Amino acid sequence: MPAVTPAPARRPRVVVLVTGTGTGVGKTWWTAATASLLRAGGRRVAARKPVQSFDPDDPAPRDADVLAAATGESPARVCPPHRSYPLAWAPPMAADELGRPPITVNQLVAEITADDPDGLHAGTAEVMFVEGAGGSRSPLAADGDATTLAGALRPDLVVVVADAGLGTIHAVRAAVEGLAAHPVVVALNRYDPGVALHARNREWLETRFGLAVVTTPAELAASLRP
Repeated sequence: MPAVTPAPARRPRVVVLVTGTGTGVGKTWWTAATASLLRAGGRRVAARKPVQSFDPDDPAPRDADVLAAATGESPARVCPPHRSYPLAWAPPMAADELGRPPITVNQLVAEITADDPDGLHAGTAEVMFVEGAGGSRSPLAADGDATTLAGALRPDLVVVVADAGLGTIHAVRAAVEGLAAHPVVVALNRYDPGVALHARNREWLETRFGLAVVTTPAELAASLRP
């Protein structure tokens, strides 16, 4: 496996990598909601979806469209068009199936950290979100996953989005296993404090496994200080 090149030192003050316990757990919702709150509070925000794959017959907005609406950027800046694959498979598998060139983590890092020609340079954002695809161990590139990307990007925080209900503890522990070198916060999606299982899951994650847990985008936004 080729060596992964660390990101250049010049970067936003706070870089947040958003991953999850799997597909469909709410990564894009959490990223967009948190970015919108920060932007409404006067913070300069940016978002990058280094690679995305999707069902071309699904009328729902693409992840890059949702993130662009939250940050005020263009969808093409959030996710370069050549990294958008119209096949709902893991991105490197979709690239292979569609006859596209292989994806490498180094390429993704270079594109994430490149200057923006239309004015919103990544280096001027106070907070930049980088959202992966699938879970923390789902392939993002031919040579790595979100944990590999974290090692190269050196984020200030990794947010692991998880469902709040049955199976949460196993899913979270598996997702964070390869992220021990980075500060991690768990975002419990669709959390209801009135549901005993949700509350108990949060308690176990915090007290038994020492994980920081948030249950609303407002909590996460408040934690993102320079």
